[in-house]
Amino acid sequence: MQTRKRTKIVATLGPASNDLATIQQLIEAGVSVFRMNFSHGTAADHQQRATLIRQAATALKQEVAIMADLQGPKIRIARFKNKQVTLHVGQSFILDADFANDAGDEQQVGIDYKNLPQDVTIGDKLLLDDGRLVFVVEKVAVNKVFCIVEVGGILSNNKGINKLGGGLTAEALTEKDKEDMKTAIKIDVDYIAISFPRNAQDMHHARELMQSWGGNADLVAKIERAEAMDVLDDIIRASDAVMVARGDLGVEIGDASLPAAQKLIIQRARILDKAVITATQMMESMIENSIPTRAEVFDVANAVIDYTDAVMLSAETASGKHPVEVVKAMVRICIGAEQDPTTQVSKHRVECEFQNTSETIAMAAMYAANHYDIKAIVALTESGATPLLMSRIKTGIPIYAFSSSVKTLRKVCLYRDVYPVSFSLQNIDNNNVYDHVVTVLQQNKLINRGEKIIITCGDLVGVHGATNGMKIITIT
Repeated sequence: MQTRKRTKIVATLGPASNDLATIQQLIEAGVSVFRMNFSHGTAADHQQRATLIRQAATALKQEVAIMADLQGPKIRIARFKNKQVTLHVGQSFILDADFANDAGDEQQVGIDYKNLPQDVTIGDKLLLDDGRLVFVVEKVAVNKVFCIVEVGGILSNNKGINKLGGGLTAEALTEKDKEDMKTAIKIDVDYIAISFPRNAQDMHHARELMQSWGGNADLVAKIERAEAMDVLDDIIRASDAVMVARGDLGVEIGDASLPAAQKLIIQRARILDKAVITATQMMESMIENSIPTRAEVFDVANAVIDYTDAVMLSAETASGKHPVEVVKAMVRICIGAEQDPTTQVSKHRVECEFQNTSETIAMAAMYAANHYDIKAIVALTESGATPLLMSRIKTGIPIYAFSSSVKTLRKVCLYRDVYPVSFSLQNIDNNNVYDHVVTVLQQNKLINRGEKIIITCGDLVGVHGATNGMKIITIT
């Protein structure tokens, strides 16, 4: 069988990738999930991009997922009279919640987050522009935060503010996010990413709102607040997937703590049966350059070896000069890293007690596949739950999610090692299901004569319910 990438690629659409031809090339290059950044653009822009994605996928006879990434509570300064100022170490500077939005100067600037004075105390460190500038809080008076510049530099309009160690109390969902969620539901996206959740309650609230508006997307928790790391398992359990959002998280917990945090998030997500995306600046230099740096190669490969489900591209495909080439480069790195033996052998859960029938069958199938001459695993699934469970186990064996549900086929595009296959059982007798599976595999050139496969399914194929059986078949 052909060698294929097991780790999924999430690519952000933007000005460099807004046309049908480029989107088709991105899918052909290896993109499985398209991210629409709701920090930019209108509802009409997002609708148009979603339409192009669906058209491109249909033309290529492939399923891809769409993820709407909500902006969240962007805590920013306002604007300067001259667009920017230069601040020097040791000078005083005021962040003023009552100051005019366009009147900032070398002494003070307005802030869009009006609760900042209530969230900080003397001695706190504020990091601006992704940590490029550092302020130490000297005094708080009513709606003004008096600071001393510890690390200076150029500060320009609308730059972000983070508090070292976290602790800003801004709600995860703003009014803009709520309107954007309604747009995402109309578009029928597959995933909605929630920015800056502080705890599990933020994710539960987002799900309740989405469902009240008729949505059924899976929710992705973006781990980017320091306090989120303290309740990491709770947030993961309340979500369908998580994202290692290394930009703001790195600013809040410090660069030195970020690599260990990334590994922990990936590990806990997999143990708790949730998908995980590693994001932020993975191939940043390729916004301009035609090849990645060696450091970027190692960064992507390290996430793959740690068994992340997906690696994500942001500005690289949204506004970079080489959107298709960067995906091809990432695919090469993923395939190379996936040759590491540690990504194909698992002792995970060997000594665990399983929680239900579906998990028992999924784990039994993966154990059998990894210890027998199995070339492919087929999970007949309506919800996608069984292939998700299977994909938590390290393997070098492809897992094919056979489903008649388009929503499920798109959802599994995020899962590592899992590949969607459209499979209809209309007019197929239950006694002939296995033969039909083999026929579809052969038609798609996914299996060769003489090879062995594992098939899992429930008693009533095509009906939502627990997977409770597996069978090993030799292709004749």
